[in-house]
Amino acid sequence: MEGVVQKRPYLASTVDDVHEADKWRQQILKEISKKVMEIQNAALGEHKIRDLNDEINKLIREKGHWEKQIVKLGGPDYAKVGAKVTDTDGNEVATATGRGAGYKYFGAAKTLPGVKELFDKPKTMKRRKTRAELNRGIDSDYFGLRDEEDGVLVRLEGPAEKRMRAALEEDWERREAEIAAARRGVRGGKVEVEGSVPEGTFTAYVPLPDDKDIEARVVAKKKNELLSKYMSDDLLRQQEQAGALLGQK
Repeated sequence: MEGVVQKRPYLASTVDDVHEADKWRQQILKEISKKVMEIQNAALGEHKIRDLNDEINKLIREKGHWEKQIVKLGGPDYAKVGAKVTDTDGNEVATATGRGAGYKYFGAAKTLPGVKELFDKPKTMKRRKTRAELNRGIDSDYFGLRDEEDGVLVRLEGPAEKRMRAALEEDWERREAEIAAARRGVRGGKVEVEGSVPEGTFTAYVPLPDDKDIEARVVAKKKNELLSKYMSDDLLRQQEQAGALLGQK
């Protein structure tokens, strides 16, 4: 008859039609979602919240029975491919079996006396290692003292070491040849002077200016610096032209 609400069978095993079994599963999912939203209200009171939480777990358990019956009738395995039911925290609502390991707490039920302590576990502080414990991991391998025992490192570094040594020797020989050539050039251009020259002394090979010449050059340099600082380019050119006419530098 139309308008008559059909009651869900108490046992899923009594249903032989996969479509009917799937219909009852969908009904259970709606009831679970409704009660999960309802249990978020902490003002319901402790007894109401506990009852709601028990009802949710019972529905979850019943949902598992219908899903097994659907698989037995040749339907899809919702435990693997179906959408997961989650609470408001995003945690998956798994199959519950009494108040054992599979029993779940939802919404305000998590803050009930005796339940809150299960979720507020004290954080374990990570103990810092002592100096002695840190030193236990420091051995000869840490410093690389036994890296050459297997011979692999020696075979790899041997040719590279020979190339570096040959390059250093070649550079040293080149420098020594340059020094020797420079010494020969100094001896060949040495100016002979009258009298004996003590051993270990050197003779100047270029003419050195006397004190008056040095003083004149210093004065001329300072004069040019002052002129360039306080005179324009035109005045400087005029000064140079006048000096050239008078034979001055």
